[in-house]
Amino acid sequence: MIILGVESSCDETALALVQDGETVLSSKIASQVAKHAVFGGVVPEVAAREHLKALPLLWQELWSESDLNPSHIDAIAVTRGPGLIGAVLIGVAFARGAALRLSKPLIPVDHVHAHLQGALLSIPKSVIQNDLFPSLALVVSGGHTHLYKMNSRTSTELVGQSIDDACGECFDKVGKILGLPFPGGPWIEKIAKHGNRSRFPMPKVLDDKSKVQFSYSGLKTHALNHWRKLQNEGLADDQAKSDVASSFQEEALGQIVRKLQQARKLYPETRSVIVAGGVSANNRFRELVQLEIDLPVYFPELRYCGDNAAMIAALGYYEYLVSDPSKFAAKANWDAYSRYGMGGPL
Repeated sequence: MIILGVESSCDETALALVQDGETVLSSKIASQVAKHAVFGGVVPEVAAREHLKALPLLWQELWSESDLNPSHIDAIAVTRGPGLIGAVLIGVAFARGAALRLSKPLIPVDHVHAHLQGALLSIPKSVIQNDLFPSLALVVSGGHTHLYKMNSRTSTELVGQSIDDACGECFDKVGKILGLPFPGGPWIEKIAKHGNRSRFPMPKVLDDKSKVQFSYSGLKTHALNHWRKLQNEGLADDQAKSDVASSFQEEALGQIVRKLQQARKLYPETRSVIVAGGVSANNRFRELVQLEIDLPVYFPELRYCGDNAAMIAALGYYEYLVSDPSKFAAKANWDAYSRYGMGGPL
């Protein structure tokens, strides 16, 4: 079964063809980073307009580089949310139009849950079938910091999430505070390699071991105030910048490791840890989780860490298998939704 995936939740436009939820036949991504860098962050209206431009071009590219054609598609999966609502609506309209034109089922999927499929695309099938579930599954990105207990490919139970900023969002904001280019996360990781992570200790936020929650607003504010203090004292040189970045990164990632350790105690039956989302590309993060967690840990390939359509198509395939196919009619009554609210029922 070949699924076309459509992703447009933020600042990447993507299309992909995935067979049977496992084999990626083609994956195309158009990044908008350069467009938003001049603003120092993602501008929702700009993002929506860029999706509108990119989707027809990606559609042509997808088929021109494939032995397949649109008639080979069995169904279309699209990000229903969460995301920037204008951006999400562009992808939904495109996918719905394609589904109507080709008379194919249209499968709306949750973008955050789909990130976990991005990690599963990188795990051997034998491990998934025999040794993976139940798992503690993390999605750590610019918009989301979620921890799930994952019982199967399509069964997830939310264990904890950020009560304010997401981890990746905080990385970008601290990067901006330090005068680094957008997006700040990769730049913080880059300069942190040359920093002393012990020079400027950061506060341990939400260190209450009874709660599996995340919080980054206070950590961001502390980094801001500390950097301003160094600037006022004339000490904000390049080495101090690297040291602040390294100290911040250590605590931002360390908070996640502590919460994973706590969840491990609350759910002793879990057999593995899955980490997905844009922040999962951070090498220090990978090192810390593998060092501190006493379970097999699985990360996605780098190409599946950020937003992509292969993960959307993969989740769409498995959702289709376990659901009533009749609800996936192209004219079915469901709504897109933003990061702040759910849409209507299927």
